[in-house]
Amino acid sequence: MNTTPEHNERIAKMTFASVYPLYLAKVERKGRAKEELHQVITWLTGFEDTKLHQLIDEKVTFETFFERAQLNSKAELITGTICGYKIEEIENPLTKQVRYLDKLVDELAKGKKMEKILRA
Repeated sequence: MNTTPEHNERIAKMTFASVYPLYLAKVERKGRAKEELHQVITWLTGFEDTKLHQLIDEKVTFETFFERAQLNSKAELITGTICGYKIEEIENPLTKQVRYLDKLVDELAKGKKMEKILRA
């Protein structure tokens, strides 16, 4: 399934602050902790808690969020299907990065061990 330009634009303009509470609710509902969510986000983006809260307060878009991130060199190891899209087939770099994050959150919520999530 290929993404459309409209889909990519919608993701780029979505704010991280609007999605973060959904990520948190998903992992907590499945018995995981906020700290684990932050560990996953930090692994992918390089953002520590202080910076993460600053970005949430600024209501940055996903476009800005990932422009400021230092993507983990192992991010390319994140594969599989999320939201009906095979991550490795997504051509738009930003959409792929957002789906990386979605996939990590999904794996955390599904109870995967942290070392597997972090591609250790």
